[in-house]
Amino acid sequence: MEHILSLLVFFPAIAGLLGFLVVKESIRAYGISVSAIEFFLSIILWIGYDGSNAGYQFVEYYPFISSYGMSYYLGVDGISLFLVILSTFITMIALIALSIEKEIKNLIISVLFLEMTMVGVFVILDVIWFYAFWELSLVPMLYIIGAWGSANRMYASIKFFLYTFAGSVLMLVGILYMGFLYHEATGIWSFALPDWYLLQVPFETQLWLFGAFFLAFAIKVPMFPFHTWLPYAHGQAPTIGSIILAAVLLKMGSYGFVRFSLPLFPDASVYFLIPVAVICIIMVIYAAMIAYAQKDMKQVIAYSSISHMGIVILGTFAMNAEGITGSIFLMLSHGIVSGALFMLVGVIYDRRHTKLMSDFGGLASVMPNFATIYGIMLMASVGLPLSIGFVGEFLSLAGFYRISWVMTLLAGTGIILGAVYMLVLYKKSFFGEVVHAENKTLKDLNAKELTALIPLVALVVILGVYPKPVLSVIDMSVQKMLVLMDQKAVVQETKDLLFKANTIGGTY
Repeated sequence: MEHILSLLVFFPAIAGLLGFLVVKESIRAYGISVSAIEFFLSIILWIGYDGSNAGYQFVEYYPFISSYGMSYYLGVDGISLFLVILSTFITMIALIALSIEKEIKNLIISVLFLEMTMVGVFVILDVIWFYAFWELSLVPMLYIIGAWGSANRMYASIKFFLYTFAGSVLMLVGILYMGFLYHEATGIWSFALPDWYLLQVPFETQLWLFGAFFLAFAIKVPMFPFHTWLPYAHGQAPTIGSIILAAVLLKMGSYGFVRFSLPLFPDASVYFLIPVAVICIIMVIYAAMIAYAQKDMKQVIAYSSISHMGIVILGTFAMNAEGITGSIFLMLSHGIVSGALFMLVGVIYDRRHTKLMSDFGGLASVMPNFATIYGIMLMASVGLPLSIGFVGEFLSLAGFYRISWVMTLLAGTGIILGAVYMLVLYKKSFFGEVVHAENKTLKDLNAKELTALIPLVALVVILGVYPKPVLSVIDMSVQKMLVLMDQKAVVQETKDLLFKANTIGGTY
């Protein structure tokens, strides 16, 4: 257990390099085996995790460039633990469901390298290394979309890369300036995130640093008006690319808000709370209305992702235990549900080579198992009680209700709109008469597809009925973060009072 985090980070990449030596006929089994071992390691991490300890665990620290405070620094807490498990689980499930044959070796190796970067982002505590893994994640996804996507895949992949890379450049400036501020305050260099948590940043400086980090995270989520790359990327990406993009990569942005923006810049987070909330409400309602107008099944789910991520960010900026814990749980539930929905679209696309709802109809009678699982995931997506989607959405909205009941009511309309467009999709595709003769001979889910989908269905039900094992671990670390934010806010408030007293010539 001493170096389990390093093993989790680098095992997929090392296995990916060795994959070049594997013959093509065995590469699929090899990829699934590697991802299964990685998932098993993440479960061992969970078993060994002390749920009563809110701090970082399994910490590994080795100086890297000591003169500038850079180090190889890993650690995991309740906020990041389940995102690591989500990354390993979704990667394994996506590889099990993989149906592509074209250059399959390169694809599987790319996915394994992508898994390394995703796990790295969630466990790295040195901010320079975090930035490196953050940017490295773009490369394999760029390749996956560009090499295995649809007709306009090159445009979609380049747009995805330029959007996310451009936002990250400003974050790099903010990272370097934070390192400089720490040096100015302490006389030593450090890019360790726990060290930065102790740093008191002046309010005016917090404002622009918050903006620098916000842009990178907002594009990755993506938040309005930076969302335009996502539907195009989903529309052109292969199924495995859409699954991983929706389930994990988007969560890197929302994780960044929780891990960086709130604890590092608490005063700026409060200052920008209402503008961010307005953007979230626009995301929820606007994306839901666009989803309703779509004719392509995959585009409906793509815009649905934007709408649900609006509630995730809204819960995060509630800045209380209910909201933040709910938003992290909603990251997990959205990852499971959206990943499953994109997988289901991929299943029907492999059979009919179309994603237009008008090309289907009557699928419930032709593919009953497919229709049943699709219905379960659809209900989880709209937040049906006793499903995994309900827990996170309820807590996120309940948390923000303490900030503004009006804004919470507006955001809650997204649940109603989500039910409308999802039920319309289901009605058009699964009920009524069979539109095309080809649909009458469609085969139901095969053993491989059921193997990938049944675990997702089980999680939707189990964590919807009994989420406590996950929520309690998350809540412990969230409570600790809130204490840190409160302490920093008190210190900053005291400094402001002293400044005002000295300005008017008085004493305090």
